[in-house]
Amino acid sequence: MSSSSASASTAGGTTTSADGSTSSSFWRNNSRTIPGRPTTVTNRIGSGRPIGSNSSAGSSSFQDYQDSVSDAWDLGDDEFCIISGVVDTRISKRASQTAALNVIKTHKSGTAGSGLKPPNSVRSDTPESSGASTGTGRIEQQQSDKGSHVTAVLRIENLDIQTQQQHQQQSSDGMGYVNDQRLRQRFHAYPGRPQLLKLSSNVASKDVECESKYEKFSNILEAPLLNLIALKELSWSGVPRRMRAVTWRLLSGYLPTSLERRQTVLERKRVDYRKLVQQYFDADCRDESQQDTYRQIHIDVPRMNPHVALFQQKLVQEMFERILFIWAIRHPASGYVQGINDLVTPFFIVFLQEAVGADKDLEQCQLSDLSIEQRDIIESDSFWCLSKFLDCIQDNYIFAQLGIQAKVNQLKELIQRIDGTLHRHLQMHGVDYLQFSFRWMNNLLTRELPLYCTIRLWDTYLAESDGFAVFQLYVCAAFLLHWREQLLQEKDFQGLMLLLQNLPTHNWMDSHIGVLVAEAFRLKFTYADAPKHLEAKS
Repeated sequence: MSSSSASASTAGGTTTSADGSTSSSFWRNNSRTIPGRPTTVTNRIGSGRPIGSNSSAGSSSFQDYQDSVSDAWDLGDDEFCIISGVVDTRISKRASQTAALNVIKTHKSGTAGSGLKPPNSVRSDTPESSGASTGTGRIEQQQSDKGSHVTAVLRIENLDIQTQQQHQQQSSDGMGYVNDQRLRQRFHAYPGRPQLLKLSSNVASKDVECESKYEKFSNILEAPLLNLIALKELSWSGVPRRMRAVTWRLLSGYLPTSLERRQTVLERKRVDYRKLVQQYFDADCRDESQQDTYRQIHIDVPRMNPHVALFQQKLVQEMFERILFIWAIRHPASGYVQGINDLVTPFFIVFLQEAVGADKDLEQCQLSDLSIEQRDIIESDSFWCLSKFLDCIQDNYIFAQLGIQAKVNQLKELIQRIDGTLHRHLQMHGVDYLQFSFRWMNNLLTRELPLYCTIRLWDTYLAESDGFAVFQLYVCAAFLLHWREQLLQEKDFQGLMLLLQNLPTHNWMDSHIGVLVAEAFRLKFTYADAPKHLEAKS
């Protein structure tokens, strides 16, 4: 074949080899118009207008042809121009680039000022940009808006990380971290970004996520003889709300594995608790140590969760006082220690949810609306499950709290082995692990996490086969390492302590806890009982 004929064949869209076979041209669109060939083709948007129609002779100029194939080697163009959710709809490269430049320009101008609100056209709180439309007409109305932001949204993903790194390098006085947080909130407002959820929405999404587990839990719990190992394995990754109360009773050892005996044991233990209340709490006379214990509990309980109206109800506070006082009397080696009151809260919430119904909003719940019998069940079950739960960490609350001090030292050694850079950064600025991790160990992270996240975390704690005392050390290590980048940005003791004492977890969801416990499991698997040669040399 001559060179001239080969060129003509290639320009026409196919290439003929020596054996006579044909193959597609290297041009991605073989239907391009060719100079001198007055062919009318549909353009990329699908309007039916001939490419190069400006030519009076009806044929394309060479400049039009060059423009039409200028992106022949841009392999990623088509991927960016496909609109998600709209079948066979594309946008032009020019429109997508214009939208991207506009968003980047808006982003750059927004970071310089104090207002970081996204453009009105992409606000996520408006129905037009929520991406939830179902009608065909509504899709057509939104098509131009969606198309103009497709490339912008995809490129903002990378811009997010780059901009955060720039601000981290430029800010040395603590303002970089604040700007990072504000930028992250701004990016969350764009369509396609995960939206932050409140408590009620989070719980609802959690139920949807666990709906597939419901049948598995039912089969295990309704078996005549419970397979406790299978229940622990299933519960480790989270328990559905409707199944959580009975699952926690079984995982804590409060209920027997025999299905036939469970109701009998429940009734007997609840009667036993009422007897304990009469014997100790309602007693006419108390010795001096008991009076001191009750006085301290009476001071601490009203301070518990002051921002939640539920815990400010008198009936709730009286229930907590009885639970804590009787536990302290029955455990004289430790007695009442500040912080134990926070450990009652997850059990109380789980059993209250069971009493009022899985769909009830607990923030608006009035305990006075429940019957006396329902309140007694919530109180007694909370007491017995708390007692079982604390059995494996009772050394945390004995004199001088030696158990916690030992765990703080173990956390220090673990971080030194895992991340020597972070460890040296904390030591260089005079931050002692006891100053921030004592509360983590004493309160089991209940002060650091939203309440619903604590409950999800305790699903895993209760499912730990060897008790959660060891595993909690690795959870704290993973929790500290999660904030590594923010901690390394802080350049003084004050900034480090302010961050460690007020970690920004208020928007955390169950998915964050899932990642946290998974990382803790990895650390435990890697470093538990590891030989000494793995220890970092400082």
